[in-house]
Amino acid sequence: MTQTSTGSTATQKASGYLLQLCKHWSHKAEVSFTPEAGDIRFPNGNHLSLTAHSDHLAMRLDVPEDADLAQFQDVVDKHILRFAFREDLEISWAAA
Repeated sequence: MTQTSTGSTATQKASGYLLQLCKHWSHKAEVSFTPEAGDIRFPNGNHLSLTAHSDHLAMRLDVPEDADLAQFQDVVDKHILRFAFREDLEISWAAA
């Protein structure tokens, strides 16, 4: 069983952030990506899927039942906000 949440942030630079996240985590996770979609699978079972749209970046987190979903959301948030320091992004998450 897994825990899942979906997130989104409005931005015109979704593809750029998707590529940055995938490249950043490629040294510690199994990563595949195109400019439109990214998939990051961490050794601990956490999984992040990204989809770049023209006006927002959509995200889906899946973590094992015994993992801390809120902590993983926070890690993803901090990385996006660090990459997007020129923008004032609002990231929203919802249980899926």
